[in-house]
Amino acid sequence: MEWWHAVVLGLVEGITEYLPISSTGHLILASALMDLGKTPESKAAIDAFNIVVQGGAILAVLGLYWPRVVRMLKGLAGRDRDGLRLAINIIIAFIPAAVLGVPLNDLIEANLFSTWPVLGALALGGVYMMLLDRWKIHPNRADGENQTGKDITDLTWRGALVIGLMQTVAMWPGTSRSMMTITGGVLVGLKPKQAAEFSFLLGLPTLGGACVYKLYKDVSGEGPNMFEVLGVMPIIIGIAVATVSAVVAVRWLVGFLNKHGLTPFGWYRLALTAVLGGLVLAGFVRIG
Repeated sequence: MEWWHAVVLGLVEGITEYLPISSTGHLILASALMDLGKTPESKAAIDAFNIVVQGGAILAVLGLYWPRVVRMLKGLAGRDRDGLRLAINIIIAFIPAAVLGVPLNDLIEANLFSTWPVLGALALGGVYMMLLDRWKIHPNRADGENQTGKDITDLTWRGALVIGLMQTVAMWPGTSRSMMTITGGVLVGLKPKQAAEFSFLLGLPTLGGACVYKLYKDVSGEGPNMFEVLGVMPIIIGIAVATVSAVVAVRWLVGFLNKHGLTPFGWYRLALTAVLGGLVLAGFVRIG
């Protein structure tokens, strides 16, 4: 992998990870257009890189929401009641993915990480967000702001569990973890901005766990690992670029959701489905 390949993939990961548009679909498209993963060995390394580069997205949220993280740590130490409540809710929301993620990982990769399941998830996600927007999120004020809903500290453990269960749906490639957790937050009564913030914080253990698990499998598996195939420096560059681009994307998303809702992302997903599907049929892109 060249350094500029890592820059492109880092940008794609950072921008799309927290937006409800499927980082998986964009990484597949970017990898294919740059003609990466032509051999089984290089494809395995690129697939591992596309998971590990999520570490940049984790660092971005840690930096942006450090005060919230500190409050959760204080809460776990018994010094902040609201921080403890938020920490418990994050743990509750994380449990379904933690329980189901490892045992279902190989099964999902074997049966759902292919052309039509991924394209179907992209398209259905777009329609789902547009319908939810009209029902629950569509702005109802003259200035376009939607301020209805609860604050993140008012979320109940039942609401957190619903968000966690919805996150497990995102194990289907092409669905988008952010889409399921943000819409899950809205469905249980959070403001769009607060739903997005909870989604970002829930990404810390979820993405962190996925990164560690994939890194372990890659390093401990048979054959050369991604560091040997791609090189150490491109991986570092990719994570650094993903961190910076994720910071920008997260800051932009919060304001955009309150003003415009989810419908623009729904249309974008449908357009991405059409483009990706056309490239697959033309033989330029291969999924799975």
